[in-house]
Amino acid sequence: MKKRSYNKIDKILEMPKEVYSDIPKITITGFDEMIIENFKGILEYEEYFVRINTYIGIININGFNLNLENMTNDDIRVTGKIESMDIERTVD
Repeated sequence: MKKRSYNKIDKILEMPKEVYSDIPKITITGFDEMIIENFKGILEYEEYFVRINTYIGIININGFNLNLENMTNDDIRVTGKIESMDIERTVD
């Protein structure tokens, strides 16, 4: 994992931490869409359950008719009827 302290230049430029680190950024739009940036890989994928590995833990997504769309090396979009989400921390 990349580590870098948040210094004065970052504060002046107002750079978000996820831009220069591996910390995931999760954007949820209603109950139908979730975008996860800075992920490592997909651990498990079913129509009702998705597990995504990140640099700080595992994101578990539960729902119905879940689909993985618009995957790139940096982000992934999960669509469907999202019921719940939780994060298992693997890094302290």
